[in-house]
Order: sequence, then C-alpha cells, then structure tokens
Amino acid sequence: MLIRGVKIAFVAFVGVFGLLTGADNIIDYPLNFEAVRHVLAMDTIHRPSPLMARAITSPELQHIAYWIIIAAELLYGALCLFGALRLCFSWRNNDNSFNAAKSLATLGLALGFALYFFGFLIIAGEWFQMWQSPQWNAQASAFRCLASFAIILIILHLPEPERDR
Repeated sequence: MLIRGVKIAFVAFVGVFGLLTGADNIIDYPLNFEAVRHVLAMDTIHRPSPLMARAITSPELQHIAYWIIIAAELLYGALCLFGALRLCFSWRNNDNSFNAAKSLATLGLALGFALYFFGFLIIAGEWFQMWQSPQWNAQASAFRCLASFAIILIILHLPEPERDR
C-alpha cells in the first residue's frame, strides 16, 4: 500500500502545482503576460531573422494565447487533484479497480506534459524562437515540469510489488 500512497501523493503534487501556477498567472497577470507577449512578438530574438514573419503582435491574440495557457494549467491541475482523490477512494481495492481509477490522473499528467512539451518547447521554443531570447527563455523550467510529469506518469503506471498490495 505504500507504493499506492506515493503514486497518489505525486499526482496530488502535480495537481497543486497546476492550480498554483494557473492562479499565479491570474493574480500576477501583467507580469506573467509580459513573458507571453514578448515570446509571441519575437521582439527579443536575434535580428534580422526570416522567422520574424511568425510573430504575433496583436494584443488580443496574445491575451488569448495567455488564457489558453492559464486554462490548461488549471485544467491539468484539477484533473490531477480529482484523479488523486479518485485513487484515494480505490487505495484498498484490487489491482483492476485501482488501475481503472488512474484515468483522470493520467489525463491530467498527459495534459500537463502536452502543455510544457508542445506549448512551451515546440511552439514557444522553436516556432517563436524563445530559445534565442535572453530575457524570456523558459525552456529549462518547462523541461523540468515535463520531465517531472513524465516520471510521475511512468511511476503511476508501474505495477506494485506483490508484498505491497
């Protein structure tokens, strides 16, 4: 049962992280929006660049992109917390029941992974060349998040040893 408790705790930690980052992005909207604005505008990358044609300078579209990030953070956070709660209710059940209860947690972890991998590394990092920005490059922190989520997703789906059931 110890391993199941660890799995539940790890999923809950990701849930708290998602809700906290989403809430922080709302509470400190102007400061955090600046990062999104500069990345999308591509105004801090090396110039001249033929990739500047990709820049999004419309404030409306920049705000929409920021709200998509916030919504994804809040959604993966909520899915992970509800997933952890669902796992708690299945803690003492048989393996099939416990494994069936992993769906919300899996979805939350996968959404968080997608946000940081697809959203931050691929779209922001490569499409908008965030890696070139000395001020707004968030690739290292995004990688820490997605690596953590991937490890927790793997741990969540590892079978428990016989002696721990």
